[in-house]
Amino acid sequence: MEKHFINPPELPNWKNAFSQVVVVKSDSIQTIYLSGQVSANQNNELIGENDLQTQATQAFLNLQAALGSAGATTSDVVKINIFVKDYNPSKATIVGDAFRKAFPHEKLPASTWLGVQALALEGLLIEIDAIAVIAA
Repeated sequence: MEKHFINPPELPNWKNAFSQVVVVKSDSIQTIYLSGQVSANQNNELIGENDLQTQATQAFLNLQAALGSAGATTSDVVKINIFVKDYNPSKATIVGDAFRKAFPHEKLPASTWLGVQALALEGLLIEIDAIAVIAA
């Protein structure tokens, strides 16, 4: 079994606090673990302050970039977790629309959505982590 740790240059660099992507290779499959993706650019600047729609769109774009760095796409995701600050049902449509743009497939991953009091940095409204599986 091999492990590869990836920090794509187009994603935020959190000063080596963690790896954005970890790929675990076995004989026949690669399992890809993505750290929580948020609405920040490669300069760690928040995109879409106080705007859940903009932040959700950017977080899903970052998720797609993280997947791409490991040779995967959203169709390879088997589990996704979505954390929304101060979640209430009115936010479901906003997050759902961004999700469907990133996951236009018929077969969707297992999913958990959680409302949280706060995220790691001030101003963040959404964070998305995922696990994907591809052939080795």
